[in-house]
Amino acid sequence: MTASEASITVNERSYRWPTAPLVVLCIDGCEPDYITQAVLAGAAPFLAQMMADGTSLIADCVIPSFTNPNNLSIITGTLPAVHGISGNYFLDPDTGMEVMMNDPSHLRVDTILARFAAAGARVAVVTAKDKLRALLGKGLRGICFSAERADRLSATDNGVTGMLERLGLELPSVYSAELSAFVLAAGVSLLEEERPDLIYLSTTDYIQHKHAPGTDEANRFYAMLSGYLERMHALGATIALTADHGMNAKTDAAGQPRIIYLQDWFDRTLGAGSARVILPITDPYVAHHGSLGSFATVYLEPGIDATGVATTLAACVGIESVQTRREAAVVHGLPPERIGDLVVIATRLVALGTTPAGHDLSGLDAPLRSHGGTAEQQVPLVFNRRLSDLPADRRWRNFDVFDLALNYAQVPAARGL
Repeated sequence: MTASEASITVNERSYRWPTAPLVVLCIDGCEPDYITQAVLAGAAPFLAQMMADGTSLIADCVIPSFTNPNNLSIITGTLPAVHGISGNYFLDPDTGMEVMMNDPSHLRVDTILARFAAAGARVAVVTAKDKLRALLGKGLRGICFSAERADRLSATDNGVTGMLERLGLELPSVYSAELSAFVLAAGVSLLEEERPDLIYLSTTDYIQHKHAPGTDEANRFYAMLSGYLERMHALGATIALTADHGMNAKTDAAGQPRIIYLQDWFDRTLGAGSARVILPITDPYVAHHGSLGSFATVYLEPGIDATGVATTLAACVGIESVQTRREAAVVHGLPPERIGDLVVIATRLVALGTTPAGHDLSGLDAPLRSHGGTAEQQVPLVFNRRLSDLPADRRWRNFDVFDLALNYAQVPAARGL
């Protein structure tokens, strides 16, 4: 069997062997309008070329529309119910402790990246924040590192060293657009030097949390992105671009945060100690969102009627839906044992918190923008190749990206895309 005929089956989906280097890029927080506005402004000419001559689709990310569950869905081709990563945090019922799901032991299935590497493919992963590195690199024999810790690389742990010197860049701040630029610069360098068969790049949403689509700052970010993608295209790569989630303002007309403090609501309504609210957006990097998103899970004390509470809470202004554990697991494809008795989703312009004292908003130097709910579910799915024989009337998901890139991408033409 030749490489062009070979395929790898991962989590009940088959993927053809890449005939050209494949770069899959997850742009953190990329509401589709960011690309639209940058293209209309003339700031991102190669992105415009990709959309005109390649393939441009709109897809849905998984809920909660947070970073960890979606990146893991993308690289496993599955829903959180299968891979097990339901948020950035969950409550361990055995210990009563909140646990950050950045340890690879929480991931229940193989990744596409690891399986291709095991079959002999050259694979590289570069992520912006180190919180994702271990999960993305689980079982991977290849290159895997974060821009955040690019100054601490070792051949044993990361498969590569000396990236700062190689790129001629300083270590970027974790709260900067430069962190994402480092990821993209590393991707270009790896294509030039190591020539991997598969590259997975994941950026940070620092810009998207602070700046709306069409603003000068956002357009500059997508201009930078467009330039790096053009260089990857010139190196012969197939490029597949998607996002982990979108982004929306969570403010009133005056730009003030609109927050429903759920722990306060439960303490007032059911009594103190009757419920425990978990915010799965919480991670080590809270300065730009204050741990405020539009998705929460709630653990109720035994004996409390979850269905009755759900009905009462769902009637509150700013609440889009409240589902029981069983309902949420079915509707959103979530692992029931890693969500609470209730799943709460806020409306588009509302964020969910615990109590006012539980959130430090001092780091917000711009109006609150965040994600987590269904209002942030639509994301781009853009390729620099035309895709052939696509199924009709299918709901595209961001975790279809490897399937589309490897199974439907046409062989590049001699000219153009």
